[in-house]
Amino acid sequence: MKKTFALLFVAALLMSGCGSSKKQLESGNYDAAISVAVKELRKNPDSEKDILSLDRAMPIVTEQDNERIRFLKMEGRPGSWDEIYLIYKKMNDRQSLVRTVTPLTYKGRTIEYPYVDYMQEMIIAKTKAADYYYAHGQELMKNGTKDSYRLAYAEFARAKEYVGSYEGIDQMMQESRYLGISRAYVDLKNLSATRFPEDFEKELLALDLPRLNSEWVEYHTAVLNDQTQYDYLVNVNIRSVAVSPDKQFQRDSLVKRTIEDGFEYVKDSRGNVAKDSLGNDIKVKKYKEVQCALIQTFQVKECVIQGDVEIMALNPERMIKKEPIGATSNFDHVSARAIGDVSALSAEQKQTLQTQVVPFPLDIDMVLMCTENLKMAIRGFMETNRRFIN
Repeated sequence: MKKTFALLFVAALLMSGCGSSKKQLESGNYDAAISVAVKELRKNPDSEKDILSLDRAMPIVTEQDNERIRFLKMEGRPGSWDEIYLIYKKMNDRQSLVRTVTPLTYKGRTIEYPYVDYMQEMIIAKTKAADYYYAHGQELMKNGTKDSYRLAYAEFARAKEYVGSYEGIDQMMQESRYLGISRAYVDLKNLSATRFPEDFEKELLALDLPRLNSEWVEYHTAVLNDQTQYDYLVNVNIRSVAVSPDKQFQRDSLVKRTIEDGFEYVKDSRGNVAKDSLGNDIKVKKYKEVQCALIQTFQVKECVIQGDVEIMALNPERMIKKEPIGATSNFDHVSARAIGDVSALSAEQKQTLQTQVVPFPLDIDMVLMCTENLKMAIRGFMETNRRFIN
């Protein structure tokens, strides 16, 4: 109900900027007519059309509000006190707005509206609305569901917003929030034959989980305490780890290339050095073909980790989502030596001559190299499927 009134108030403000006060009045938008009229009367207190619009709209909308309040009070529904308070507040705000331009004078008549003190009624309505929200929140707590705890928290928050301090309300808000939060425990299960270092498992679950948290969902990789109850279990299952053997092979190639090799003079028909038009000797570049045997050594090794991630609901226990994940890491090293004229080689080939054969990484090092890629796969699963944890 509170949201409905807020939307109506915003709509009235938006409408107030459209059209004259007379048009708003004719359309039945009385609050908008008053807002436009007051705005214009601040600039021109003698604006006849705006004086008439204000004087017509003010009693109509005031009577409408009073009638609505009388109806709600006669109906006697506890949940109506929020609406009653908001109507009183609207009437009070409207009165304050109009008093910025009244009294007005029109054709010898003074236009002014008697001041009404709404404060007492507003306080009563706020208090009774808070009583209703508090009582309704307590009833919701009895349902024992996540949704009811969350709704109860919202009701307690409304009650506190209206009355500030309320006996036991902070404790009720704390309890409803704690019970309303869904907690997911993220666990790593190594089902492969490979034993991982402890640091590997810790690093793999360093997933920046707080970024995935929302108002009512928390992710954990460590059990908070013995009393903590989890609603979801996210199992990261490592099912196979395959590391290829060290593989080293050579590739020999003969590289040929034509390169510049100085110059020679151009001779004329009489065997003399030919001259150009400026009298300079004419020279042409000389080329020669060079070759080099390039012996490259390739060292390769690969690690492939495969598994899956599954989301389990625990109350009651059931599978929600399961997807495969995987990651690879590769060791590729190229070194080379040359026999012959290295000027035949390209810049890239020459660069390989600067490297030597290196020791192969250990199998566990290859596994550790997979960590970041595997983390990205797990994080991608969590982000894509976060809608299943609520």
